[in-house]
Amino acid sequence: MSNYNAKIEISAGKKTKSIFDSIEIDNKFYDENPTKTNFSLDKKITIKIEAQEIQHLRANLNSTLRLVQASNDSIESVNI
Repeated sequence: MSNYNAKIEISAGKKTKSIFDSIEIDNKFYDENPTKTNFSLDKKITIKIEAQEIQHLRANLNSTLRLVQASNDSIESVNI
């Protein structure tokens, strides 16, 4: 069991699915991740992160939120 966990819910209107697709793929190819990170999509993106150490949780939260912001900014820059 983890000592620390976080749950983030994100809704971005029409961009929600595109943002989910871009951040979820990144998690699939990061085997050495010291946290357990799960992404799901319903009407909004739900991100659950579990970690044994608070530093790992913080680092993963920062990285994930930056990916969400970068995805959103990229979508907006091409006016999709």
